[in-house]
Amino acid sequence: MAGPATQSPMKLMALQLLLWHSALWTVQEATPLGPASSLPQSFLLKCLEQVRKIQGDGAALQEKLAGCLSQLHSGLFLYQGLLQALEGISPELGPTLDTLQLDVADFATTIWQQMEELGMAPALQPTQGAMPAFASAFQRRAGGVLVASHLQSFL
Repeated sequence: MAGPATQSPMKLMALQLLLWHSALWTVQEATPLGPASSLPQSFLLKCLEQVRKIQGDGAALQEKLAGCLSQLHSGLFLYQGLLQALEGISPELGPTLDTLQLDVADFATTIWQQMEELGMAPALQPTQGAMPAFASAFQRRAGGVLVASHLQSFL
């Protein structure tokens, strides 16, 4: 089982925000049982201020997440097209290229599904623009080196 130290900082921050939000929401919604159990007004106001701050932080975090996922999906979609343009690069690299194409396509699909589940997906998926045409074997090999290098940097 993974401990808290192995989780991403983004997940930990989101979890902390959720815990604070739920704890403070309970305080905000609680009705005093009587004069002896009522909380000071200043404390309740501070709690309400913290809830609003956390809600704002959560909205900002969700916007960043949406932007990140969108950029990741767009980049993967672009590399899908570039890898398709490299088909026929060489008989030796064909199986590797096929596997890489499938992996990139699966990753792009998974990112899109996550965006849909979070309600962050645009109405339409992006369409593939014009991809380069590698006419000669040399162009395909050179293109393969460039695409692989940039894909590795992207990921």
